[in-house]
Amino acid sequence: MLVDSRRGLLVSGSLLVGAVVVGALVFLPATAPAVQAVDDAVWRLAGAVENDPTTAVAKVLSWLGSGEVNWPLRAAALVLLAWRRHWLRAAAFTLAVVTSELFIGPVKAWTDRARPPQALIETTGASFPSGHAIATAVTAVGLVLVLAHPGPTRWRWEVNAVVFTSIMALSRVYLRAHWLSDTVAGALLGAGLALGWPALLMAIRHTRDPAAPTS
Repeated sequence: MLVDSRRGLLVSGSLLVGAVVVGALVFLPATAPAVQAVDDAVWRLAGAVENDPTTAVAKVLSWLGSGEVNWPLRAAALVLLAWRRHWLRAAAFTLAVVTSELFIGPVKAWTDRARPPQALIETTGASFPSGHAIATAVTAVGLVLVLAHPGPTRWRWEVNAVVFTSIMALSRVYLRAHWLSDTVAGALLGAGLALGWPALLMAIRHTRDPAAPTS
C-alpha cells in the first residue's frame, strides 16, 4: 500500500494533529472569537454569491459526500479487495472507515456546536466536525491507497481525491450546512485516518517480517 510506512505515519500524525489543533482553536475561549469571525465572514460570502446554478451544483456535491454514495463505494471496494485476497488492504480500509464513523457521533455530541443559520439544505445534529468531510476524505483517499499501485498514477489519483474532498467540503460551507472550520477539521481527520491505518498495519507487518512486501 505504501512505499514508506514511516513517512505515512508521520504524514497521518500531522493531519490528525492538525484536526485537533483546529478543534482547539474553535473551542478555546482565547481563540474561538477569531475563528468564529473567519467562519462568519465565509458564511456572509456564501450568502452574497448565492445563485440557483451554484446551489444546484453544491447540492449534487453534497449528495456525493453522503452515506448514500460513500457506503456503496466502500462495500464495493471491500468486495474487490476480498476477491483479490488483499486482506491487509481490506483490513486497513475497514479500520479507517469504522474509526471515522465512531468519531463522528461522539465528537459532535461532545462539542455540540450550533449549525450556521439559513442553511439551504436540511441538517441534523451538531455542526463540528463535518461528517460529510470526514466520510469523503476517508473514502476518497482510502480507496486510492488500497486500490491503486504506488507510483505516478496513484499520486495523480490522490491529488484528485484531495481536490474532490476539498470541493465537496466547500459545497457544505456554501450551503451553510457547516462552518468552514467544521469542514477543515473533518477533512484533516478523515485523511489522517485513511492514511494512518495502512501505514500502521504495514509498520506492524514489517516489524514482524522485515522481508514482507511493501505493497
